[in-house]
Amino acid sequence: MSGTIPLTVVVVDDSLTTRALITAALKRDGRVKVVGTASTPFEARDLIVRLNPDVLTLDFEMPSMNGLQFLEKIMRLRPMPVVMVSGHLASRKGLVEQALRMGAAEWYSKVAPEGGTDPFAGLGDAIVRAADTKSLPPVAVVSPEDRTVAVAKTGVVVGIGASTGGVEALTEVLEHFPEDCPATVIVQHMPRQFSESFARRLNRIVKPEVRLAEDGDVLQAGRVYVASGGERHLRVRPGARRGEYICQLIAAPPVNGHRPSVDELFYSLAKTVGKNAVGVILTGMECDGAQGLLAMRHAGASTIGQDRASSVIYGMPRAAFELGAVETQLPLSAIGQAILNRCERRSLETYP
Repeated sequence: MSGTIPLTVVVVDDSLTTRALITAALKRDGRVKVVGTASTPFEARDLIVRLNPDVLTLDFEMPSMNGLQFLEKIMRLRPMPVVMVSGHLASRKGLVEQALRMGAAEWYSKVAPEGGTDPFAGLGDAIVRAADTKSLPPVAVVSPEDRTVAVAKTGVVVGIGASTGGVEALTEVLEHFPEDCPATVIVQHMPRQFSESFARRLNRIVKPEVRLAEDGDVLQAGRVYVASGGERHLRVRPGARRGEYICQLIAAPPVNGHRPSVDELFYSLAKTVGKNAVGVILTGMECDGAQGLLAMRHAGASTIGQDRASSVIYGMPRAAFELGAVETQLPLSAIGQAILNRCERRSLETYP
């Protein structure tokens, strides 16, 4: 957001009451300005053309065309930052994931937080975050025969950290991984209620096995371990045998405002795995993961950062790059193969 000029917003919701509540809530936020409201996608389309808003808030349920159908048209014809709004996110995990995959920048629940009375008190924050994103077109599903196949040797561990835009980015990276990929651990900033369905969806569309990390899991080639959001940090500790590494879930305060934190994962990889690790930092806000990736590089690990042009938000990758933590900066489309190449090189150096 530049200077003090407020972000312009068009609110799309079939409920007159909801439109009024959102407008009233945003009126109290000097960072945003509601310039139009619409009850149908057709009204919204005309307002978007006429007003050219910075951000759109979009309800899931509308007459004649649901929010996802309209989102698909927006991202195909006039990409822009969109905040999806719903009353019951916990029961709509699949819809949320689909919206993010289609290009939505944020999702927001109409349900007031515990102890609160205004269900839209935090919507302004979501709109500001969305405005800092670059809307991406939907990702085409890559057929298995088009995916890169490589032989993954044991002993190398890949750590990946991501935040806003990471759902899309992680999918693209993992689509390059073969069935016998190096053991991979992931921290994606995400509410706890969406972590399990996110891991299940990844497991359906990529070759390796994807699962939520459990305390005590022994890292194995061909498996991807995703940290569950909200309650515990994910670290990697040494196992009983040489070259064996184990997932460790730690109940501790948030780091950099996040739990799990990318920094927590990366610090543990630097300490435990050292030069036999590859660290990757993808799109996301602020700086979580930058210091941990620097520690990995100092420990001899190979480190990769997503470049500005392909990042939805060039926050975490930029912080790491400016700190000197990033050995190689690459566009998203090149990162999956680059990880495999570095793992192959590390494996040949360490495990002849």
